[in-house]
Amino acid sequence: MNAEDFPTPDAEVESVTPEALKQRIDDGESVTILDARMSGDYEEWHIDGENVESVNVPYFHFLDEELDSDIIADVPDDREVTVLCAKGGASEYVAGTLAERGYDVHHLEDGMNGWASIYETVEVADYDGAGTLLQYQRPSSGCLGYLVYDDGEAAVIDPLRAFTERYLDDAEELGVDLQYALDTHIHADHISGVRDLADEGVEGVIPDAAVDRGVTYADDLTNAEDGDEFHVGDATIETVATPGHTTGMTSYLVDGSLLATGDGLFVESVARPDLEEGDEGAPDAARMLYASLQERVLTLPDDTLVGGAHFSDAAVPAEDGTYTAPIGQLVEEMDALTMDEDDFVETVLADMPPRPANYQDIIATNLGQNAVDDEEAFTLELGPNNCAASQDSLAGD
Repeated sequence: MNAEDFPTPDAEVESVTPEALKQRIDDGESVTILDARMSGDYEEWHIDGENVESVNVPYFHFLDEELDSDIIADVPDDREVTVLCAKGGASEYVAGTLAERGYDVHHLEDGMNGWASIYETVEVADYDGAGTLLQYQRPSSGCLGYLVYDDGEAAVIDPLRAFTERYLDDAEELGVDLQYALDTHIHADHISGVRDLADEGVEGVIPDAAVDRGVTYADDLTNAEDGDEFHVGDATIETVATPGHTTGMTSYLVDGSLLATGDGLFVESVARPDLEEGDEGAPDAARMLYASLQERVLTLPDDTLVGGAHFSDAAVPAEDGTYTAPIGQLVEEMDALTMDEDDFVETVLADMPPRPANYQDIIATNLGQNAVDDEEAFTLELGPNNCAASQDSLAGD
């Protein structure tokens, strides 16, 4: 049923913007959510948090002329409830139905699509390289990206196609020229924005090691090899090959201060190794990942910050609000980083989460083998990223 097909509720229902709802959650307010999507969609992905109470009652229950009281028994009637759905149409109707029964309700504008449109920037306070480093955060899927700028120039690492205009607008607002858009690897959970930024005159960069996967547009972009450097003002971005999550997985060391690790290492876990070669190739990929971590990442100074391309619900932000952490801290906190190779491989493969939704279509799109419009691209990447191995088996006590 499309959003426009729902009847207009008799009761007037106010709406709340996704940004306002997130601010309430961030401020520690108690928030109660009625998620009116289908149960399968809810179980795969929903708004959660320590101060969030979430109830799932699919919208079709509210289409009956006589609403069964047992159906809404779990919906609190003693506090404000935010009703949401996928795009906003069903939630307005459901909220109106509840308002007619005396509930204190409003609905979320644009639903989970609106939630997925939130994209925030936080400055990395502990970055001590040249210029300024910002971390982009997409709370709906845990996607992270980075913008470094200095002396009128800037570069973005792991940009998302959905926010192409945002990077350009941010650069304009900061008074800098966006010189580079760099991808760490062929992503499996979101559509890359590198090609779209290249169409706008930005120099697009992909790892040379990723080209053999079947990238169709490699000749149109710069192919970065291990050790290559890119300069933004006085800041240097060094290419560091770190295969494992994928054969072409590449990190970027931003002026010796932060290693943008893509999906190789996160602040709460390490990469899963099965998205390129499947279950059969996962053991060899896990050994490759182990070597990359031990030889290319953990050999950096302990105070080098790690910033991945994702964060999960298990991740704890740093004091500055970014999902970054010094290498030395991660070694202390994450058992996986001090295991021997055999134990590492066994542990990583033991309990991997479900693969990202639509990951095969997303990979094909990022390779240039599958063409999708902006709306389809946005829809493909909705949901959790699931690019990390299980946090339960890898973290310390």
